Amino acid sequence: MTVSADAHTVRAGRFGPWRCLVAMKALRRSGLGILVACLLAGCGHTDEEMAAKQREIDKLNADLKTAKTQITQDEASAHDAQDEIAKLQDQLKTLGVSEAKSRETAEQLQQAVKEYQDRLNQLAATEKRFLALKEKLQSLNSVAFKVVVRNNLMVIQLPGDVLFDSGKDELKPGGKDALRQVADVVRADKDLSARHFQVAGHTDNQAYPAGGPFHDNWGLSLARARQVLLYLVAPQPKGGGLDSNHWSAAGFGSTDPLAGTADTQANDERPKNRRVEIVIEPNVAEMLNLDQINAPTSGGAQTTTTTGTSAPPSTK
Repeated sequence: MTVSADAHTVRAGRFGPWRCLVAMKALRRSGLGILVACLLAGCGHTDEEMAAKQREIDKLNADLKTAKTQITQDEASAHDAQDEIAKLQDQLKTLGVSEAKSRETAEQLQQAVKEYQDRLNQLAATEKRFLALKEKLQSLNSVAFKVVVRNNLMVIQLPGDVLFDSGKDELKPGGKDALRQVADVVRADKDLSARHFQVAGHTDNQAYPAGGPFHDNWGLSLARARQVLLYLVAPQPKGGGLDSNHWSAAGFGSTDPLAGTADTQANDERPKNRRVEIVIEPNVAEMLNLDQINAPTSGGAQTTTTTGTSAPPSTK
């Protein structure tokens, strides 16, 4: 069959687009891009249109790159923000602990202040009792007696020369009279008679004669303290009539002098060290500084604070 040129032209004009489409699909299947397929099939894109499309693609790539960079920066910022949040959370926890600790410390301080105030009140009451005790003993302040606060203890001091002859442990008549005054004051007062006392014997630092009945100054001081105690607790009228359950005796030899030292004592110091002390034993609640009550009383009598180291009295 003969086909005219016009017929071919008509067919080509009618079926040209169809052939282009078939060619593009085939080229897609072969892995080439749409743009290349259209060019090969004669889709009709101009160079200017292709250049515009390329610029569009380049812009999209640039925008994508910028977006990726921004995402990376945002991720870094988010990580830093998480670290900051974690630090803030730790600080909040620390502040919470500190606040709780502060409240606990404040409560402890309040309790300490309360306990301190209670102690002050207790000490004030104790001081009042000791002032009253000192007033009761003021009648014993005389040439023979001296009421003092020594080493934070209230002490009635009796010169040894008033009580005993040198080197002896037998009470002199004047010594018995002096001790009877002490017994009368203690026995007449309910509070005093209920307290505990220790009789402490002391000597000077002169060596005890070899072969003497007391062997040394320790023995002499203890023997003298014992004689004073025995007289005070002996029944009246031969003694003081005090309760023996509240009394004890101790000997300190020359170790606790009022004047000089245990090793060195002048001649005028030794008589001060030869003595017997009646120590009023404090209760536990009365362990306070008694020096402040040594002020003169209204009657003019004054107690004396002396120095030295005395062994603590025995407790019952």
